[in-house]
Amino acid sequence: MRFALVAGEASGDFLGGALITALRAKFPDATFYGIAGPQMIAAGCEAIDTIDSLSVMGIGEILRDLPRLMKLRSSTAKRFAADRPDCFIGIDSPDFTLYVERRVREAGIKTVHYVSPTVWAWRQGRVKGIAKADDLMLCLFPFEPKFYADHHVKAAYVGHPLADELDDSVTPAQARAALGIATQGKCVGILPGSRHGELKYLAEPFAQTAAWLAKRDPSLRFLVPIAKPSLRGQMEAAIAAHAPGSSWHLFEGHSRDVMRASDVVLLASGTATLETLLLGRPMVVGYQGSGFTAFLLLDLGMLKTKYVSLPNLLCAEPVVPELLRDRATAEHFGPAVAELLEQPAARERQLKQFSAVRGELKQDAAARAADAIARLLNR
Repeated sequence: MRFALVAGEASGDFLGGALITALRAKFPDATFYGIAGPQMIAAGCEAIDTIDSLSVMGIGEILRDLPRLMKLRSSTAKRFAADRPDCFIGIDSPDFTLYVERRVREAGIKTVHYVSPTVWAWRQGRVKGIAKADDLMLCLFPFEPKFYADHHVKAAYVGHPLADELDDSVTPAQARAALGIATQGKCVGILPGSRHGELKYLAEPFAQTAAWLAKRDPSLRFLVPIAKPSLRGQMEAAIAAHAPGSSWHLFEGHSRDVMRASDVVLLASGTATLETLLLGRPMVVGYQGSGFTAFLLLDLGMLKTKYVSLPNLLCAEPVVPELLRDRATAEHFGPAVAELLEQPAARERQLKQFSAVRGELKQDAAARAADAIARLLNR
């Protein structure tokens, strides 16, 4: 068996490494090659190129590199179509991998896409392209296969790799000791995002919320993981302007340790909300963007889901406060966080739902993905 794979970023490389290991357990003599990162290479994938060639961030960088990326996408598709592996697996990075999958499938090769694009949430018309590109979609969330079934696309739910990796076994005291801070008292995690655009809209109201909470309880400490050094100045400026007298701890990275160390987490909508759920910490979610983006998603109805945060999409009932746009203010964030800090029943209502979701998502995703691929190949 010969498997060709493409991953375009670090998260895809993590998934790809685990998947290769699981496939090798089923097909001991299989060979793997493609565009890979260090995790995939360590698992035995021959790299014809590295994920660095696809990892481009920022609109300016994307526009600059667009001709190169399009050329690489075309040459990759032609190579795999000519090589004729038994199966091609595209891992996330849909703008690149779905094109390759379609061209390879047209050559008569079985194709798999690992990690569904959020077609169920917005731009649902993309499912037509997926139907032409893929023999099998591997889904991380349990509600996704029904969407694909309604559009006549074969899909399999495999569970979420993060649920295999994360649990709520680490106590706040243990996490605080690991971060080198005092273990006693209450802490609030503040995660305004990992991009400059997110901090532009959320650093200020999150800092104002800290001031609101500190006025109510001066003993509170606020923990902030700085995703990358270039973001530190933005966060420090917001703190200096709006909550200079509060107790702050800023860390380089360590986002999961901060979540674990916190009694409540106030954070931007995104993947971090799923990590917070899996780590078993109560949360309040905020979202604020440009007026045009919010208009497109919320006012024009491009967003097809009732909720924006993954926890509310996954839980049996919506239990996480979502404070969006004009409600993304300290006047709304403060009381929502305070309720979770002060009322055990409010905390338990979230944590009970989170535990159920964790159990549903923890499925040994790599092994289930390998099983689904084997069934597709009749092996």
